[in-house]
Amino acid sequence: MSHSTPVRPRPALLLLAYLAFVSLGLPDGLIGVGWPSIRTEFGVPTEAVGVLLTVGTIGYLSSSVLAGFTLARLGVGRLLAGSTVLASLALTGYALSPGLTLMVGCAFLLGLGSGAIDSGLNAYAAGAFGPRHMNWLHAFFGLGVAIGPLIMTAAVSVGPGWRWGYGIVAAAQLVLAVAFALTVRAWLAPVPVTAGQDDRDGTKKPAPAVVPVWHTVRLPAVWLSASAFAVYVAIEMGAGLWAFLLLTEGRGLSAAAAGLCVSGYWGSLFLGRVVQGVVAERWGAPLVLRGSLLAMAAGAALIALPAPAWVAVLGLAVLGFAAAPVFPLLTLTTVDRVGPVHVDRAIGLQIGTAGLGGALLPAGIGVLLSRISVEALGPALLVLALGLIALHVAARRRPAPA
Repeated sequence: MSHSTPVRPRPALLLLAYLAFVSLGLPDGLIGVGWPSIRTEFGVPTEAVGVLLTVGTIGYLSSSVLAGFTLARLGVGRLLAGSTVLASLALTGYALSPGLTLMVGCAFLLGLGSGAIDSGLNAYAAGAFGPRHMNWLHAFFGLGVAIGPLIMTAAVSVGPGWRWGYGIVAAAQLVLAVAFALTVRAWLAPVPVTAGQDDRDGTKKPAPAVVPVWHTVRLPAVWLSASAFAVYVAIEMGAGLWAFLLLTEGRGLSAAAAGLCVSGYWGSLFLGRVVQGVVAERWGAPLVLRGSLLAMAAGAALIALPAPAWVAVLGLAVLGFAAAPVFPLLTLTTVDRVGPVHVDRAIGLQIGTAGLGGALLPAGIGVLLSRISVEALGPALLVLALGLIALHVAARRRPAPA
């Protein structure tokens, strides 16, 4: 029996996990709407937001990697409760900051909290939830990102200002932290089920042995898998970041039409996770994952064609819908690539490299577009999509440790 057919999750914990993924996305949606008001009040240039984002990314990368290595000692419940409190404190600091300096420090704390929540929840979900819930959890993260701008828009347009936007989300994080603290004992980390085990026999699986850290970091499959996450996020973010430029300057669409098309791309990601969560549970995560990787390459190829704008728009829709289940299913099948004793650490490394890939590689695509042409976006996405397929195949061919 595959790892992707787990024991039925507890409804209360499942609900908490969904709310946690929504809350994880909320802060990401605040800064874009709130920054014009923040920079005006603090008297800093527009580009100063890069400092916040960079420092936050450093905190996120640090905690997401470390969480994978400390999860077994802290326990999922304690990790989630503590990290959510940290995120709430950081957002409260945002709301009370008298200037940019304190806000930068809070950005690091927010990154620490968010990275640990992301790694802890993904590691838990990989063992406790099946393909449907794994995809839907990540869809709800997108929902949180979409709700964040609405909260901040209300705060700055009809409310008392941007500080209240962060204050509202900080309060929501604190409520969630209390819920995690009250359910610490219920968050017993599930043991991943490996191929050949029957996960429906009602028996309790023995906990995997704890192995030295260096046993994990020396595995090629761990780093191949982590690299696959970095490349995937680069494709997802790169397409969303630069598609508007391609459609307007390269394919002649108006700004309004191109904006709708980019929104459609992000919408296809959300829809794809909802729909393909059900499909993956019926057909199996490995099959849907392989099909999605191939379809991502097909979508990128459509974007790369020197064709009318509608072909590129179709390519974006195909790419978004195909990419939708890849991150959650790659996480879900981590145990098949690295084995149960390494899975928590590997997921932490994967989440960390995903953040790194999302921060660096789309920027690299931007340099490519500025030096060559906006038409280089499609070929760049196609090369990355083919590289992602190669990385996944290579990681799967590595024998998983016992």
